[in-house]
Amino acid sequence: MVRNSDRSAESRKRMVEEQIAARGVGDPRVLAAMREVPRELFLRAGQEELAYRDSPQPIESDQTISQPYIVAFMAEGLRLAGSEKVLEIGTGSGYAAAVLGELAEEVYSVERHANLAEEAGRRLAQLGYDNVHVKHGDGTRGWPEFAPYDAIVVAAFGPAVPASLLGQLRIGGRLVIPVGPTAGSQQLLRVTRVADREFTEEALLEVVFVPLIGEEGFKESARPEDGGSRGPFDRER
Repeated sequence: MVRNSDRSAESRKRMVEEQIAARGVGDPRVLAAMREVPRELFLRAGQEELAYRDSPQPIESDQTISQPYIVAFMAEGLRLAGSEKVLEIGTGSGYAAAVLGELAEEVYSVERHANLAEEAGRRLAQLGYDNVHVKHGDGTRGWPEFAPYDAIVVAAFGPAVPASLLGQLRIGGRLVIPVGPTAGSQQLLRVTRVADREFTEEALLEVVFVPLIGEEGFKESARPEDGGSRGPFDRER
């Protein structure tokens, strides 16, 4: 993919070494993708100097782009080899979608904020990610037109794993999602579909995410309070 990122290559290399590989992310394809995607292009104008800090950063619509480590950790959790079709719920600025675009054959990303979906789609197209497709919609319902998916990643926490997403996962596929009842802390889970109606579940990490709003998540009128301050694992959504 064509992109103008030479000026930040050294910052990305240092980010991967100090913030990601040093914490145990070891998949060489994930590390290469994190070195490749120009994170500064996914931040608000004027915030580019913050791109490689080990912290989440604000984007439009009161959302965030997560710290690089959690993006890499979740991508590694999907166990991608390169030929997969991936569904992402919560496009945000498009940064994680770009990382997934480096790792998978096709990426379908759903964003509930229309302005974020439009801007992320434009940005990804400009950067040459023609294998990443973005739409505005209710992410808790997935994107059934292109199911089944080899992997699904959800960038916000729900009270449970949405049934629609489980139904769109291919047998043998992996779904990574934070789950919990409150905004204070959640468990990042990896769910594997092992048969038509059989799933296994692994707890990967304690995290803090924004709530997953939609028909099969939290209702807008009943969203959990997050206390206004988001933790270090907060992810764009």
